[in-house]
Order: sequence, then structure tokens, then C-alpha cells
Amino acid sequence: MMYRTKNPALNDSVFTLNDLIGEKMTIEGVAEKGLLTFIVMIFSGMSVFGLFISGNAELAMLLSLVGWVAGFIFFLVMLFTGLSDNPIAVLTYAALEGLFLGGLTTIFESVYPGIAIQAFLLTAAVFGGMLVIYRARLIPVTDNFRIALFSAMSAVFLVYMISLIGAFVGFDVPYIHGSGPVGIAFSVLVIGLGAFCLAADFDFIERGVENGAPKNQEWRAVFGLLVTLVWIYIEMLRLLAKLHSRR
Repeated sequence: MMYRTKNPALNDSVFTLNDLIGEKMTIEGVAEKGLLTFIVMIFSGMSVFGLFISGNAELAMLLSLVGWVAGFIFFLVMLFTGLSDNPIAVLTYAALEGLFLGGLTTIFESVYPGIAIQAFLLTAAVFGGMLVIYRARLIPVTDNFRIALFSAMSAVFLVYMISLIGAFVGFDVPYIHGSGPVGIAFSVLVIGLGAFCLAADFDFIERGVENGAPKNQEWRAVFGLLVTLVWIYIEMLRLLAKLHSRR
């Protein structure tokens, strides 16, 4: 149970004695692999942005749509097949997410200039702030913490699914997508849950290192952090757009 985290990307990751043979998981290894993964995602996203500014908007939108659909499918495949510790799979997922985020960010930026850098900096601030809070032991990551976090995430995921289905059949979940107090509060709530997920991710990494987890678990940790940060960034874009629309 000590390795469990309620981030779906890291869920059910239990290390056994057989896994402890060979190279061990390290903080440095997670950092190096994380840097490589985020470089791949940013490069992929910038390629879509480059297509937009060069006048190839249709191709850019097509690639972004492919990134969204393929990325979601690939996420589920990685989640249920154990590929989340495979470096090729993690880097492929990062590239797909980059395509999606490149298009999404460009759309938001075209409507609200400057929103992209704001969302990026605020997401980085959430990451840095939660790392400091976690290291200061201000948030104890206990079993009760994980259960509460998982329950809240499940509720949000259900709202997302209802909203997604509604977009195809002609209805919408009221208020949460608007710029009113309820919509803003929902985005703040989601970002807060994402921040707590980061604490659970940090706990996964720390316990893995302390207990001599196998080297490949570094990629699983990076995958979990990537999923969480992408989630936070998207919701940060939505929150900023809601705030800008009120002006």
C-alpha cells in the first residue's frame, strides 16, 4: 500500500522484491527523464503553433485533433497495459499531448492574447509551490488523503464525461463552463485537486527512491507527473479565459 497514489497514471504500482534487482530509482533519474519528456512535448506543441503562424491552420488543427483523440486512447492503453514505465510509450504520449496542447493553446491565445504564458507560469508556480509544501510536510499524504482525493477526482471525471457526452447530443452541464462564480469556482476546485495530485505524485517518487524501486519506475513517475501537469495547465487556461471574459 505504501506505493499507491490516487493519480490514475500511477495507480496500482506496487513494487516487489523481484523488482529490486538491478539499478534503482533515483530523484536525479526522474528529473532527467522528466526534462526530456517535457522537451518532447513542448517541441511537439511548438510545431503545431508554427503551422498556425505560417498559414497552415487546417493542418495544425488536424494534428491537434489527432493528438487529442490518439492521446486519450494511448493514455487508456498505457493505464491498463502497464506501458506507463516504457520510455518509448511515455515519450510518444508526450508528443501526442504536445500536438493537442499546441492547438488548444493557440486557440486560447488568439482570443485572449498573453493567456498562454500566464497559464504556463501559473502551472509552474503550482508545481513549485506544491513541491515546497510537500517537502515541508505541510500536507501529510496518508491513506485517508488518497481516498478523499480519489473520490473527488472520480466526481470531477464524471462531470467531464457527462459534459463530453452532452456536447455530442445537445445538452451541457450548467454553469461550470461559464464565467460566472460557479464556473470560476469549479475551475479553482479542479486546479486544487490537481495540486493535491502533485503531492501524491511526489510521495510516490519519494517512497520509491527510499525503498529501492527499480529504475523503470522513473518513467512511471514521469508519466504520472505529465498527466497531472497537463490537467492543471488545461484547467488553468479555462480559468484564465473565464476571468478574461468577465472584463
